[in-house]
Amino acid sequence: MMNKALFLDRDGIINVDHGYVHKIEDFEFVDGIFDLCRLATDKGYKIFVITNQAGIARGYYDKTTFEALSQWMVNVFADQGITIAKVYYCPHHPTKGVNNFVMSCVCRKPEPGMIMQAQQEFSIALAESIFIGDKISDMQAASNAGIECRILVNSRYTNESTSEQIEGVNRVNTLNQVSDYIK
Repeated sequence: MMNKALFLDRDGIINVDHGYVHKIEDFEFVDGIFDLCRLATDKGYKIFVITNQAGIARGYYDKTTFEALSQWMVNVFADQGITIAKVYYCPHHPTKGVNNFVMSCVCRKPEPGMIMQAQQEFSIALAESIFIGDKISDMQAASNAGIECRILVNSRYTNESTSEQIEGVNRVNTLNQVSDYIK
């Protein structure tokens, strides 16, 4: 049986984007994220996190630190009655960094590698799935993976002309406006 998925970018969607968030004390959940995920769970969606983490390539933090923070985040969701099926992350950056994660890859958004990995591991019906992000690269990754329902939350990374760059993007100002897309 194929599953439908709610794919979430992390910084700016799950947590307030303070820039390279990697410590629990700097992790601030975005208003509405738990209610949105409860609704998605009730509607039969599996929830995944799809996040670029170039801070690893740049040497701001390491994979162990990121994975520990991710496990804490997953536990907070579990305390709220929400299961995060898996956190997928790309530690690479194509040009900037200080270690062996400086490279081009197929996982860094806008490439669809992380979404495709989730699709294979969890039998995801991508055409029935949803991607919520706050950057054009999120929308491009979702489009490149064949996800039709793409939701762009306005952020410091978007402007008025942003949605014209990718056909079929739904724009919202807050997560509280997303519930109408969860069917």
